[in-house]
Amino acid sequence: MLSHQQIAAATRIGMLTRERDTARACGQAMQELGRALPFDAGTLLGIDPLSGTHVQIAGVGYTAETSQALAAEFVATPWYANVVRQKLPRSISEDADDPGPRFRHGWFYAERVRPAGFRDGLTGALRHDGRLVGLIHLSTEGADTYDIEARHLLATLLPALGALTDPTAHAGGLDDLPSGARASLVTAEGTIELPGRAPAEVLEDGDFARLVEVFVLARGLRLRMLWPVGSGWRRVVLRRCTVGPGAPRTAVLVYEERAELPYGLSPRELEVLTRAARGQANQTIAQALFLSPRTVHSHIEHLLRKTGCASRAEATALAVRDGVLRPAPEDLEYFVERAPGVRETGEKRR
Repeated sequence: MLSHQQIAAATRIGMLTRERDTARACGQAMQELGRALPFDAGTLLGIDPLSGTHVQIAGVGYTAETSQALAAEFVATPWYANVVRQKLPRSISEDADDPGPRFRHGWFYAERVRPAGFRDGLTGALRHDGRLVGLIHLSTEGADTYDIEARHLLATLLPALGALTDPTAHAGGLDDLPSGARASLVTAEGTIELPGRAPAEVLEDGDFARLVEVFVLARGLRLRMLWPVGSGWRRVVLRRCTVGPGAPRTAVLVYEERAELPYGLSPRELEVLTRAARGQANQTIAQALFLSPRTVHSHIEHLLRKTGCASRAEATALAVRDGVLRPAPEDLEYFVERAPGVRETGEKRR
């Protein structure tokens, strides 16, 4: 039967999944885990979504370098396959009751675990949204510490630990994504797919990918726009966020929804409105789009009538407010939302 202390620790671990500072929450989870289960050393490992390697998120008695080096060796052993395959965490003292090779008889125990002074260990696979996201491993110097009751207790904690470990679960802005939106996380190292989401199609466009790069350089927080994909249009949002807690990195959340051009605007009128919104005069717009000034003037009149705006300034405010824009990379300095105290060049005010 679980003690009051174990139940309280398990409850607190579950509550930590609501914390915004997930790296700190993972450290607290390891402390709470120590109140529920005995261990002399423990490591919480997440799988980096780009490299596929295991990264220590929180540890007690293990340095990150040691933990990650051991994990790299451990994943190549039959024991790892058994851990991933079974829902119930495996322990060294109880592995005789489980199918598969005996861990205590293997080289990893003989060459890595026993020389470090550990006689028992408990390892569980962490999953979130049906995906394998990491491992939890506890080690103790005492033999026969982790019996079937300890294994069942850790099994009840695996879902909360998996939610804490999953790096894509903590990127800002995921909770309020439209239900049908396609979405991806873009980092300097590559693109991360999101569970349950189709990838954003706009990222297949090289011009759009360049726009995302400029958004990062501008230290933008948010940008809304319209972008053509195939024969249709998408309403697209860029949002700066951090992917963590394992190997935390800055990312851009890109999500899109199918949309028609609003107010009955034509693609050309959208281009003209975007350039007008960045402050360009009719003559400049005409030269950039290879049109006559008279044609630009006609487009301005048409878009004012369609949007119901009384003036060019009102149409500009509408375009920026509602994201009725089709910007090029050079336009971002006029439209991107930045953090307070950040200049257009991306430098903080002194």
